[in-house]
Amino acid sequence: MSTGHYDIIVIGSGPGGASLAHRLAPTGKRILMLERGGYLPRSRANWDAKTVFVDGAYQAPETWHGADGSTFHPGLHYWVGGNSKVYGAALFRLRERDFGEVRHKDGVSPAWPLGYDVFEPYYTQAEALYHVHGRRGEDPTEPWSSAPYAYPPVLHEPRIQELSDILTREGLHPFHLPLGIKLDQNPDGSATTYSPCIRCDAFDGFPCAVNAKADAQVICVDPARTAHPNFTLLTGAYVDRLETDPSGRSVSRVHVIRDNQAEQYSADIVVVACGALSSALLMLRSASDAHPRGLANRSDQVGRNYMRHTMSVVMALLREPNRTVFQKTLALSDYYFGAPDWDYPLGLIQMCAASHGEQIRGEAPLPHLMSLVPELPFDKMAEHSIDFWLQTEDLPNPGNRIRYDGDRVVLDVKDSNLEAAGRLKDKLRAMLVPMRA
Repeated sequence: MSTGHYDIIVIGSGPGGASLAHRLAPTGKRILMLERGGYLPRSRANWDAKTVFVDGAYQAPETWHGADGSTFHPGLHYWVGGNSKVYGAALFRLRERDFGEVRHKDGVSPAWPLGYDVFEPYYTQAEALYHVHGRRGEDPTEPWSSAPYAYPPVLHEPRIQELSDILTREGLHPFHLPLGIKLDQNPDGSATTYSPCIRCDAFDGFPCAVNAKADAQVICVDPARTAHPNFTLLTGAYVDRLETDPSGRSVSRVHVIRDNQAEQYSADIVVVACGALSSALLMLRSASDAHPRGLANRSDQVGRNYMRHTMSVVMALLREPNRTVFQKTLALSDYYFGAPDWDYPLGLIQMCAASHGEQIRGEAPLPHLMSLVPELPFDKMAEHSIDFWLQTEDLPNPGNRIRYDGDRVVLDVKDSNLEAAGRLKDKLRAMLVPMRA
């Protein structure tokens, strides 16, 4: 049984845990990071749409259950860097008003205990750390900031610039999407000869085989490992439970399973940073006599009030081919807090990466879609597509929760704010008319 004492143990290597470890590593404190996955293998398959979206090769091979008894794969990614290995890297600040009470049609999003001003310096530092490219002053709902973006915006390709111009003529305020990306651009927006990113069509949802996406592994974990011998990363280390001292107020042991062997570690400070779902599950697995409902769960709120936004992808078909390669550069927030015909927030619209034929084959609602355009092959549909990501806020609900039923993981979620999400789609449909979609 392996044992060891550290100053700090960080459980999880996603953006939260990795950023913390990266900041603390220069202090000389002995830091142990525990990651249940390994390094995502780098290969040409990282950029293959069938491998990523149809086969789900990089998703966790787990089966979870809905409250109705249905089964599903959770879509989590257990790798060094966590879910950021495949994230879209659109890195927004919450709006200043988001930290206060916000009234929606379906209820109230309560105020935070801290205001935006407390977080603003850390937003600025995080944007520089994660290579966020953007331009201040374009987004009409953007909160105040103490510094400009450290990196210039990712420039639009011609078709997306045309869309931006059309939206502007319609009285809207499109802006460059803030993206975490290791990209150096020529004046025309193309990648320079020394740029890690080449502006390919496999960015949003794909792992990056050349480490050009500003993910937690590339930006935080690997630099900390290289520069600081006091930082230790253990991969394949599943944290089974946290054990407390007799008082129940301090974590005395971190129980780990690695290579099918039990290991124990301890630290002066233990940080749980393995994501909203996995962190809650770890706390629930750590039930004891002192904490019969799970660690830190006297309130019975651990795992409850799960929120994930109401999200949808809209693929519109243009009459002419869309030759855009790197499409994810534009966003629109005009309806974030409401609309002339709606007093409540609607949400955010942003571009997705360009669709691939195999991606459409794997994800589209086929019967309905093919009844509309039965003669089009998937690759031809992808050639004519322009793709959007719509995101509407959901609301806290104690009944929306993750829990254990014996050894089974159960995720019980009821969507909210669906009318707002539908209205946001209607706004998008109206915008597409001038684009001949």
